[in-house]
Amino acid sequence: MSAQTAPDLIFFNGIIYTGAGFAEDQPQVVQAIAIRGGKVLAIGKNEEITRLAGPNTHLRDLNSASTSTFLFPGFNDAHAHLGEGGQTRLNLDLAGVKSLGDMLTKIAAFAQPLADGHWITGGRWDHTLWANNVLPTRQDLDKVTDGHPTLLDRVDGHIAIANSAALAAAGISGNTVPPQGGAIDLDAKGEPTGILRESAVELVREVIPLPSAEERRRGAELAIEDAIAHGVTSVQDFSNWSDFLAFEQMEKEGKLNVRITEWLPFAAPVEALKKMRAHHDTNDPMLHTGMLKGFMDGSLGSRTAAMKAPFADDPGNSGLPQYKQDELDRMSVERAEAGFQLGFHAIGDKATEMALDAFSQPHDACPDLNVKDKDRQHCRTPVAHNFRDRIEHAQVVDPADIPRFKQLGVIASMQPNHLLTDMNWAEARLGPQRAAYSYAWKAFLDAGVPLAFGTDYPVEPITPFRGLYAAVTRKNEAGTKEYYPANKLTRGQALAAYTQGSAYAEFAETHKGKLIPGYDADFILVDRDLYKVAAPAILQTVVKETYVNGKKVYPPAQGTEAAQ
Repeated sequence: MSAQTAPDLIFFNGIIYTGAGFAEDQPQVVQAIAIRGGKVLAIGKNEEITRLAGPNTHLRDLNSASTSTFLFPGFNDAHAHLGEGGQTRLNLDLAGVKSLGDMLTKIAAFAQPLADGHWITGGRWDHTLWANNVLPTRQDLDKVTDGHPTLLDRVDGHIAIANSAALAAAGISGNTVPPQGGAIDLDAKGEPTGILRESAVELVREVIPLPSAEERRRGAELAIEDAIAHGVTSVQDFSNWSDFLAFEQMEKEGKLNVRITEWLPFAAPVEALKKMRAHHDTNDPMLHTGMLKGFMDGSLGSRTAAMKAPFADDPGNSGLPQYKQDELDRMSVERAEAGFQLGFHAIGDKATEMALDAFSQPHDACPDLNVKDKDRQHCRTPVAHNFRDRIEHAQVVDPADIPRFKQLGVIASMQPNHLLTDMNWAEARLGPQRAAYSYAWKAFLDAGVPLAFGTDYPVEPITPFRGLYAAVTRKNEAGTKEYYPANKLTRGQALAAYTQGSAYAEFAETHKGKLIPGYDADFILVDRDLYKVAAPAILQTVVKETYVNGKKVYPPAQGTEAAQ
């Protein structure tokens, strides 16, 4: 083969999973793969692929090292927040603190070197890990923040704790009326406790100085480094527009090492959304805008998920819906007619019902279609279509609503790693009847509903291996507790949801998610066979190398070493 048509790279003598057959649990395994121009050129046996090599082809023997190496398609995280993840890395990270005392100790240490008036932000604290499960108060924070205004998100991002200085900066008192869909917790004296729920958190966020361009860039770099180090080659992301501009600048510099589909805020005016979409080529394979992300409710952990019946452990509370149905329907029709894919965060069964009702609205002509969305040949109708609307999370769904997903062509975009955190208290929140149909991955697949997996980073770590383990075991990481095992998935089903399912959810299934000729050369080398190792061993998976567009992006090249 001539140098002009020969592969850039050949991996041979290996165990290479192409992704074909994952969904049917009949995985295709080949010995060799050839890459050219960022695409898979050929797959097959060693002899037939290595003979394609030209004078400049780099050949790699996968069986030459002392330890086994296995090649898999790169993971596509269908739900992440890279901007928030990067800022978490730069700010105060309280993930995993085991008590209020531990939390306050970390805050005090973080506050000590700060200049006067500097805001303390960050979070990821989780009071359900504490012995008494009691929420922190502003007075707790006041003791250790040394006057610095402080706002710290709970791990789910749906409630936050503010100290007295932050509440004062935002003008929040016991008389403040919370915005629609939000709540301000008050103590027995009618004063704020510091706990803000859902949209009420924005009252404080609005007065926090924005990160500088340099801080956003550094955060973006840290988050992307985190993703590729864990085998993630594509991310469907919901970050600030300023973060998107940071990603865009990285791409211009040739330093964007992961594919990003950036979501836009559903609540923004339609004309503003059109301008954001037009800002960057929607066919750019490395970076483009995608669906509109809207919020129907909050979370189970904070008891703000919108439920059809009250929480079992909080009988007076059915959560906080973020929209009235008629308003949601109107906005959904308007944005769909402008050619946008819609994706709604819905944790509770009431929120899911609201989302499905909005998706089922009949629509008029759709003149402003996104050129990527080739399935949009006709307008919506209240019956089955292939518009690929999405429900993000879908953690608690009324069984009667699952067939509606199929009827309306709605994708269940879920994060199985949430179960590892939530199983400690989910049944108490829901009661056994609702818990039995929560996190219902298999029930969706059995109903013919497309399934896409992600992590919700930084709510959970971006590693996909926790999600794979959760999906196939429904056990905690210690293996000591199992949560309603009827909804377990097979290895192939879980891997498919994390690669091909995620690709389908972003209209990319014709070129992403498999390693077959013509597809993107996005793949990883790992230290174990994810299809065959014992399930607990999945958690210890080590990513040796990550490739995007046929180039090695992890680990980073040293010195002048070529990224091959």
